[in-house]
Amino acid sequence: MSAVSDERDLTARSNIRNAALRMFAERGHDAVTVREIARGAGVSPSLVVHHFGSKDGLLAAVDAHAAESFDAVFAEFSGEDLAQLLASGEATTSVAEVFARAFPHGSPLPAYLRRLLLTNDPAGAAIFGRWYAVTRRMLDAMVELGAVAHCEDPAAQAAFLLVNDLAVILLRNQIATAIGDDPLAPAGLDRWTKTATAVYARGLFAAPPKESL
Repeated sequence: MSAVSDERDLTARSNIRNAALRMFAERGHDAVTVREIARGAGVSPSLVVHHFGSKDGLLAAVDAHAAESFDAVFAEFSGEDLAQLLASGEATTSVAEVFARAFPHGSPLPAYLRRLLLTNDPAGAAIFGRWYAVTRRMLDAMVELGAVAHCEDPAAQAAFLLVNDLAVILLRNQIATAIGDDPLAPAGLDRWTKTATAVYARGLFAAPPKESL
């Protein structure tokens, strides 16, 4: 096979995978047929089978592509340098911020992540586990730097913070309706980040009034 043919095959494979990603994100993989994916990619169903073997093979390829994209984004959270920036107040990074920068408006990847996490999909469970481990390491580093107070249950604390960040992605449409701004668009993200930072830094509840003598 010539180099040009190889390139065409790779392009066709990517187009098929991207069409499947969009449809899986919108409707779930069980509700989408190979024929529909082929139509969306502008190819024949036989070419889908040629590249991926079956719909299950295509699903595995979509999951692998999505996981690679998500992990590349979340890699920004690992490393001592970021922990030091967060501790010094020079950075206010969250999963939502990173997603908003990495995936342009209209990208199906945030919706695909939502479906993976909310349907108890094994790929989603694996992603959550990896991200939880990164969050836990980041919190431990910030405790050592003195930027985060020691917690009696660091495991639950790490899960709480990760879930709070993921809520912006999982409940994006509902949050947009509630606050009038897309929380993954600049205006909505700025509002969300400022509010979350204030709650984390200063707490939510007011101190009880002192009893008068």
